[in-house]
Amino acid sequence: MIEMLGWIGALMLGICALPQAISSYRKKDSSGISLSFLMLWLGGEVFTLVYILATTMQLPLVFNYLFNILCLSVILFYWRKGK
Repeated sequence: MIEMLGWIGALMLGICALPQAISSYRKKDSSGISLSFLMLWLGGEVFTLVYILATTMQLPLVFNYLFNILCLSVILFYWRKGK
């Protein structure tokens, strides 16, 4: 049961960035988003993922952070392309 809650939470948090990634892809632009926000978000995702991989290796969390990093990469790509 608790594992299921972890997966549900990871999926919900993981897909939070998906609407913005899709919007950035469709518009081919993310320039309306603050670069400092994106960089802090990305840094938090990367550092937390490294911590999780080195300590607990909980798959729901690994999925969450990897998926967010993927979505953030799309957003950052179109942020840079829009400049």
